[in-house]
Amino acid sequence: MSALKQVVGIDVAKDELVASFGKLMEDLSTEIKDYKVFSNSEKGFESLLKWVYSKKTLNIEVIFVMEATGVYHERFAHFLYAKEEKTVIVLPNKISNFIRTLDIKTITDKSCSIAITQFGLSRKLELWQPANLVYKELQQLSREKNQVIQERVRCMNQLHAEKTQALPNSRTIKRLTERISLLKKQEKEINEDMLAQVKKSPEATRGVNLLSSIPGIGKSTAIAVLAETNGFELIRNKKQLVSYAGLDIREKQSGTSIKGKPRISKKGNKNIRKNITFSCHDSRQNE
Repeated sequence: MSALKQVVGIDVAKDELVASFGKLMEDLSTEIKDYKVFSNSEKGFESLLKWVYSKKTLNIEVIFVMEATGVYHERFAHFLYAKEEKTVIVLPNKISNFIRTLDIKTITDKSCSIAITQFGLSRKLELWQPANLVYKELQQLSREKNQVIQERVRCMNQLHAEKTQALPNSRTIKRLTERISLLKKQEKEINEDMLAQVKKSPEATRGVNLLSSIPGIGKSTAIAVLAETNGFELIRNKKQLVSYAGLDIREKQSGTSIKGKPRISKKGNKNIRKNITFSCHDSRQNE
């Protein structure tokens, strides 16, 4: 029986790529042919590609499928694109929802890679292309800004604690004040750099203007959302966006005896959530 489709599902971690190779057969059954772990490095990428080519049926294309896991998948995705390999990057919530439909009792790196392979074999997926250079630059700047704001908030909390204790240290207060001033200056510089990047792209300008017209959404948050979604390339509706940001509600309930408090899942892009959190914090500070 010949194969109709070949998929390599990759569970991406910081240091390794856990890959499973599978095929969709003529009777529409799926078969996982092999599994192997590679380093998340240029050498590992070459080894993985060589391994796949030793397994594949030559006259049938191979599709590489992986989750959008922070930044750890990016180098491998760009490597595959440069090699003209068909690559698909899937939102993490899609894989999580798919895994729930499978009879998987224990979640491991191997079982995740197999699930990603099965997902790729059973779905018609859109091929990935590298991010628009403007959005990539905005993403880097937005993440840098989040780090600066995080440090500024921490310093402000330290300054508040120092000022309110019984015997505050004047030199500590001076250093913290100077550090906060420097961080505010850096934050302003990053904002200016982001706006300059937006002006370079009519598409980004339209997107920022449209999003920032929504009450409660400032330009920084609009830029972060556009940057982290590559101009909504992976997003098709508002439900996907909420889930991608990890802002979807999860509630644990079993019968009448167990009922957990509803919480946001936080299983999504932390940089979007951080930007929203910092925006709310600054709003409270300015009240």
